[in-house]
Order: sequence, then structure tokens, then C-alpha cells
Amino acid sequence: MRSTTSATAVDPLDVLIIGAGISGIGAGHYLRTNCPGKSFVILEGRGASGGTWDLFRYPGIRSDSDLHTFGYDFKPWRDKDAIADGSKILDYLREAATENGLNELIRFNHNVIGASWDSTEALWTVDAETPEGPRTFRARWIFAGTGYYNYDEGYTPYFPGREDFTGTIVHPQHWPADLNHAGKKVVVIGSGATAVTLVPAMTTGPGAADHVTMLQRTPTFVTALPREDKIAQALRRTFGEERGYRLTRRKNIAVQHWTWRLARRFPGQTRALLRKAQVRALPEGYDVDKHFNPPYDPWDQRLCVVPDGDLFKAIRSGRADVVTDRIETFTPRGIRLTSGEELEADIIITATGLNLRLIGGIELAVDGAPVHFPDTVAYRGLMLSGVPNLALSIGYTNASWTLKVGLLCEYFTRLLRHMDTYGYDAVRPEADPDMPTRPLLDFAAGYIQRSIDDLPRQGDRDPWATSTGFPDDVKLLRNGAVDDACLRYSSRSSNGTDHRHSSGSSSGAERAAYRDQRAAGRVAS
Repeated sequence: MRSTTSATAVDPLDVLIIGAGISGIGAGHYLRTNCPGKSFVILEGRGASGGTWDLFRYPGIRSDSDLHTFGYDFKPWRDKDAIADGSKILDYLREAATENGLNELIRFNHNVIGASWDSTEALWTVDAETPEGPRTFRARWIFAGTGYYNYDEGYTPYFPGREDFTGTIVHPQHWPADLNHAGKKVVVIGSGATAVTLVPAMTTGPGAADHVTMLQRTPTFVTALPREDKIAQALRRTFGEERGYRLTRRKNIAVQHWTWRLARRFPGQTRALLRKAQVRALPEGYDVDKHFNPPYDPWDQRLCVVPDGDLFKAIRSGRADVVTDRIETFTPRGIRLTSGEELEADIIITATGLNLRLIGGIELAVDGAPVHFPDTVAYRGLMLSGVPNLALSIGYTNASWTLKVGLLCEYFTRLLRHMDTYGYDAVRPEADPDMPTRPLLDFAAGYIQRSIDDLPRQGDRDPWATSTGFPDDVKLLRNGAVDDACLRYSSRSSNGTDHRHSSGSSSGAERAAYRDQRAAGRVAS
């Protein structure tokens, strides 16, 4: 494996992975395992690996999915906590990088700013900024393991009077290491996963705040789950680490899938069940309908998980409360609401969401023409119409992110092997221009809706429709053909002539070879 920090025209890389977070490390593993002859490096814009789990440092940061499905298929989660703190997840990711020999292939402080495809050479030229100056890489493929968040800044709406407030204002994405909230009055603006994590974390321990208020404009569905999965622990004791992990993973995939499907099919009954659990968890007489009964249906937005009901415990203890109202203005001492109530605060935390930025904001061009994402359609959730040799990873919004990423990586490596088999240098999806399209992420969360017009689209049929279920994606990505009629392959040896495959004998042979490799343990199952 080559480990050079630049790739010249003489020695281009097979794959350039952008991002050393959960997606990029996963892609590195699948390339090592399924395509051991491929050369690649990982460019990371920050000075450390881990992506989101290294960036966010606010109190209590944790997963909102169980780690048996949020973790990798190829690396068992061994900790007793199924819903784990960020530090444990970061250790897990870095262990995965070390175990797969990826550390020497990561180039830190390499901020990719642009990439240009040349069809004549069938190569990407990738420009990066580094502390030592500009750097250029050339690669046959780009795998963008960048997620879709803007790592530079979170979303904070304009608040009147903000400049009048005499205390400290913090966005969770840029948490000051020296912020001391012990004995302080804190207001957390927001009702999403970050807010429901911060409130209980800031009301416990030796540095606990005097009082924390979660100020929300609209309630969110919140459900309690055990931090520890007792069934998973029993399966590990009975069947051992590897098999116990796989059984737990299958169990939790099924639970996630059917919980979501039943919630979407029976929203009224799901709302009633959630409310019943909240009434039991909160103080007697608590106004559940005002503070925890959203105007939308369950899973129109993601449910917020609170491990062991820690948010409800914080409210019961009197150290925290929830206020549902609108902000009129910040004041020198806190926040005045439209109801006339004023919330005193020493610290205001704007847990108001994130901004989206596809592929890290990298400017793409194909043969000199800029790529405009809203003009493209996502193919299998992995590629973009009209853009050759570019793979991107976007996980689920209704289940663990990593479940989808693992399947995307499996498909990606199958695609690479297929191209090697038939001597192809490039492949691009082509969408029917008359096909109806809709937003790529069909999700009502504010951070999605604010950026929906800047993202690619999805179609109304496979393989252009974005799947929301793991079983469907197993059929589409793990077992689906890599030579369908939507893909146009080309090779330089044929003077750039494009080729379309039909689903014929080559497809069956390729899938049979893949099944044989899986059975032999050479491909992740």
C-alpha cells in the first residue's frame, strides 16, 4: 500500500477518501478488506480523527442510537453501555483505524477545497490547503466520507437584544474548554438531541449548575431507553463476543425498523404510548401535553432518546425545567418571553441546530463545468447523476447512521471490483430527465429544511429513490446488480466510448463471485 502524501500524474491513487470520521474510517476498512490491491489515502481537514465525535465537546455528548447498530458491522461494540458517551465512541473509532492499519494513511490538516474531473485521463485532480501550503492529489475515485454537517459553524438564528446580554452565550458546536457552569443559572435554547443531552448533564456532578431551563418553541418527542442493553449482555455471555454482537445487532436492526414502520402507520397509538411513559416518568400533575406533545406525528422528525430517562429525572429533581414559549428579546440578565416572563441566566446555550454542507463544501467540476448539486439526482444514495467516479456517504435519519454507510461501502467496493473485471476506468449514473424528483432528505427537521434547496434530489423509483429501511437497502446495495441500465461505463482504451450494461449473465456471475467471497469470509457480511 502506497503511503505518499501526494499523488502525481505518474502515480495517481485509486481512491481518495475525504474525512477521517465514522464514514471515512469505515470506507478504509472495506477497501482494505474487499479491494486489498487498491491504493488510497484519507484527507482530514482537522488535526485529529473521529469527525463529529472529536469536534463536539459539550457536556454529556453521547450517541442517540445504540452502539450495536451505530458501531461497525466488522468491529463488535464491547462496552456495557449501549448508549455511550462521546469519549467512548471516539476511542472505538480510533481503535478501528488502528486495527485496520489506517493511521499511516490519514493526512491531517488537509482541507479539501476543490476537485476537478478530467474525462480524457479518467482522473480527479483534488486541491487541498495545508499548513505547509497548497497540495494537489490525483485519484481515480473520490469517496466523500464527510457527512452533511458544516463543521465550521452551527446554526444560530438572530435574537433581538443579543448584544445586551451581559452573561456568556455559547453554541454547543464550539464549546469553550474553560466554561465553568458550576452554580450558575443556565438557559438552553432548543429541544433537539443536543438540548436534551445538555440539560441532565449540566445538572449532575460536582460542577452542576444551580438550575437549567430548556427553552423550546416547539416540543419534541422524547423517549427513555436503558443505557445498558441487558439482552445484549446475556447474548455475549451465552454466545461469545463476536456471535453475541451479531445477534444483538440483528435484534436491534429489527427493533429500529419495526418501531419506525409501526410509528408511521399508527401515529396516534404511538403518540399515546409515548405520552403514557412520560406521565409515569415526570412529576405528578406535570403538563406533559404542553411540553412533550409536538404538533407533528412521531418520526416526522427524529425521536430524541434519553438514556435511563435522565432528562425526566433532572426535571423531577427540581434542578431543571422546561419552558415552552417564544423569545421576545434578550435582556442584560437573561431572556424575556412573549408571555412576559423573564428567564434569568448567567449562561445561554444556543442549541438551535446545525447547518448542512454536502461534501464538506468542496467545489466540484466535471470537464470544466461546475457541479450544481440541485441539478443532480442521487443514485442508490451513493453517487450523483452525471458525476463520474464520485461516491458519498449519507446515513439514515430514522436509524443508526452507520447501518447505511456500511452497505454503501460494500456496494462501492463491489463496483470497483466489477470495473476491474471488465477494464472500465469510469462510471457515471444517468437519470431520465423526465423522471419526477423530490428532496433527497424527506425529513421535517429544521436543519434539513433550511438547506433542502442546496442538496441533490431523489427520484420516484429504484435505484433513484432514497431508501429509508435497512432490509430494502440490503436488497438494493448488498445484493443488487452493479451493472444496471442507469450506469454508463467507459474506458480510455476504447477512446472514451461509453458502455451500458444490461442485467444479464455478467451481473449474475459478479453476484455469484461476491457470494462466494462472503462465504469464504473475505467480504464483510
